[in-house]
Amino acid sequence: MKRKSFTLSIITLFCLTLGLATSCNKAPVPAPILPLEDFFRNPEKASYQISPDGKYFSYTAPYEKRMNIYVQKIGQDSAVRITSETERDIAGYLWGNNNRILFLKDTGGDENYQLYGVNIDGSNPLPLTAFEKVRTQIIDDLPEIDSEVIIGLNKRNPQIFDPYRLNIETGELTMLAENPGNIQGWMTDHDGKLRVATAIDGVNQSLLYRDKEEDAFKVLITTSFKETLNPYFFTSDNQKLYATSNIGRDKDALIIFDPQTMKEDEKLYENDKYDISGASYSLKDKKLQLVAYQGHDGIKRHFFDDKLKGIYDKISSKVANRPFGINSQNKEENMLIVRTYNDKTPGAYYVYDVEKDVLTHIADIYPWLDENNMATMNCVTYKTRDGLEIEGYLTLPKGYTMETAKNLPVVVNPHGGPWARDGWGFNPEIQFLANRGYAVFQMNFRGSTGFGKKFWEISFKQWGKTMQDDITDGVEWLKAKGIANPDKIAIYGGSYGGYATLAGLTFTPDLYTCGVDYVGVSNLFTFLNTIPPYWKPMLDMMYEMVGDPKKDSLLLAGSSPVFHVDKIKAPLFIAQGANDPRVNKDESDQMVAALKKRGIETEYMVKDNEGHGFHNEENRFDFYRAMEKFLGEHLKEKQEAEMK
Repeated sequence: MKRKSFTLSIITLFCLTLGLATSCNKAPVPAPILPLEDFFRNPEKASYQISPDGKYFSYTAPYEKRMNIYVQKIGQDSAVRITSETERDIAGYLWGNNNRILFLKDTGGDENYQLYGVNIDGSNPLPLTAFEKVRTQIIDDLPEIDSEVIIGLNKRNPQIFDPYRLNIETGELTMLAENPGNIQGWMTDHDGKLRVATAIDGVNQSLLYRDKEEDAFKVLITTSFKETLNPYFFTSDNQKLYATSNIGRDKDALIIFDPQTMKEDEKLYENDKYDISGASYSLKDKKLQLVAYQGHDGIKRHFFDDKLKGIYDKISSKVANRPFGINSQNKEENMLIVRTYNDKTPGAYYVYDVEKDVLTHIADIYPWLDENNMATMNCVTYKTRDGLEIEGYLTLPKGYTMETAKNLPVVVNPHGGPWARDGWGFNPEIQFLANRGYAVFQMNFRGSTGFGKKFWEISFKQWGKTMQDDITDGVEWLKAKGIANPDKIAIYGGSYGGYATLAGLTFTPDLYTCGVDYVGVSNLFTFLNTIPPYWKPMLDMMYEMVGDPKKDSLLLAGSSPVFHVDKIKAPLFIAQGANDPRVNKDESDQMVAALKKRGIETEYMVKDNEGHGFHNEENRFDFYRAMEKFLGEHLKEKQEAEMK
């Protein structure tokens, strides 16, 4: 499957099934209280990939409490550890060729990722882009060229990325083009030639194209940033583009775009409710294989390739119809890495031999967690005060069902982004909180992605306003159904979810018993002024989506929790990484200072070796241990006192 790009993100979206109901006449049987560390320790093994020749697989596993890379020959029992990182986990990796693996790491969470190469026996380690305060992007792993990849570096200008051809054996870099200042993305054809670019000019974006690498780029189409034309890969003849587009429609659809006519040539697939979120292309067979989208109840796929659909059907029958995905494949596409999952486990990895039709289990990610002790994640929907339908998820402590859940303590958990979304699948935070007896409520408030253009646009300049109302209306829905105990509702979130926590305590001070803000925004003025340099070209878009500090100063002041701490009544716990490049530490510092000035109870945790979220295992333990104590003091102990 052709990869559009190598990304670090670390967040994957999965699918949802409803749990079995328990008889209303029986008292709920709770799960045993499990050690906190079981939820937040490093996986036993994860991130499996297969070598281009299909003879080896690689994975990450703990070494000195950090996730490092191991390589194992298929059919053998022992593996070779090829990295020895002790400061921070490997951030991401990929096979450069049959003998060499490339990996990325940053320093203390600063997200200035540097690229390194190492042979599969651990020899010839080489820093490839070890430039200080420079971020590396993988543009194309060039699967047809053994010794090269194409990367992007903001070495010349921290705000923009220039494309380079990199020799992974020697480290030699060759600049392919000089970014004029507006290019945000680059794309190659199937021969590894750099032929497509996307540019941003204020609030407009353009698709650029050239027939050959030696030609100058020309603009094919320019639209408002609200309309997207997102190229995925070329057609087999390298003449047209498979892309997703919402131009002239509300939902992102899969299309063929013709650079010669500069128009949409054909619409291949569109869903009437959800945006297309991904597609795959077979380099071996030179054909489009499938598209996918995230529905309320899971990942859905539409197949264009009967051969691949047959493979999926065979695997499905072997894993008892559990949800699964194909994470990696060799060059011949006949040896696959398969990962199963559901809402109660991050799952297991398998090697699938397509020709022999043999599926071989190789690892469980969290073997110490018993699915039978985990909670079910339920699909829910509710209406907002202005009639919008919101899709969400309610995870109840084990033993409860939607029918029997009454008067429970609740942790409301709005997602980050905010232009992202929640989906179904195993989430250690959610399972941990459910194991401690809390119902956990997640919602895809307006602005969440995947639901079309209109649902996204109505969130613009609505931080702390209708976006927050959607969260509030969800909580009121839980109260009206009798699920939530009105006196025992906490709100917790990270990044934008941290902002929503502060906004919830500030603008609806009587709704929540307490709150946990994890790397959240408190002041929209300082937030917009301290974004990473490579976000600067998109600042005009940010102004339109969040607010312009000059034109919308009253709006931003009214929506910034730091200016309204006098309204907060509930205790608050704040956690922050000192090196956070997205939400500067000052966002938390100024909130804590304002709260302390008012005499409001505030617990503050700062980790000096972390960035936007805590990645080191010991720091995760500290954070969740403190959060468990904080929630227990303000929800559970209060509950016990009332019962007496």
